[in-house]
Amino acid sequence: MPPTDTEDLPPATPIPAWLTRSSKTRRKKESHDLQDLGEALVAMPDGRLIDLPMDESLLDAIRQYRVTRTHEGKRRQMQYIGKLMRRNDPEPLREAVASMQLGHAKDALALHDAERWRAELVASDDALTTWMADHPQADVQQLRSLIRAARKDASVAPEQRSGRAFRDLFKFIRQQSSAAEPEGADPTDDESE
Repeated sequence: MPPTDTEDLPPATPIPAWLTRSSKTRRKKESHDLQDLGEALVAMPDGRLIDLPMDESLLDAIRQYRVTRTHEGKRRQMQYIGKLMRRNDPEPLREAVASMQLGHAKDALALHDAERWRAELVASDDALTTWMADHPQADVQQLRSLIRAARKDASVAPEQRSGRAFRDLFKFIRQQSSAAEPEGADPTDDESE
């Protein structure tokens, strides 16, 4: 039985081609991975796609995919995109997709944080003290009037609520939170390293 690993061969023996070649299963998996990356690229806005290091033919294929309407046409176009991506280095494209997805995750976290602050500010006065400690630049009078209006709206029967006070408070919290973060700062960077 032939050795199944190149480590089993003596050092001077040439390595047979069947040992260095990727298996069909591995090649198919890599092809599917590239198609998945292609699907992520298709979902990206045109403005971000243009900045990526890719061939013009790949960019044209992505644009063609977007105008294709039939299921089979989209499937075949996606396979073509995967084929074109095999010619290029997919790493810069993977990094761009990952950074875009990270940006979406950060936006979602900021949204949830603002919703949490809104609920806490409407629920208790202690939250206002905590908020002011975290955001000293915030206009206290405006914040208090927004909280009063939101509490007044919350005390009314649900069918009579306008919801405007909650939206205004939410908008104020989002603006103050984004103003509190220094521009260009990446919260994922750890300065203690």
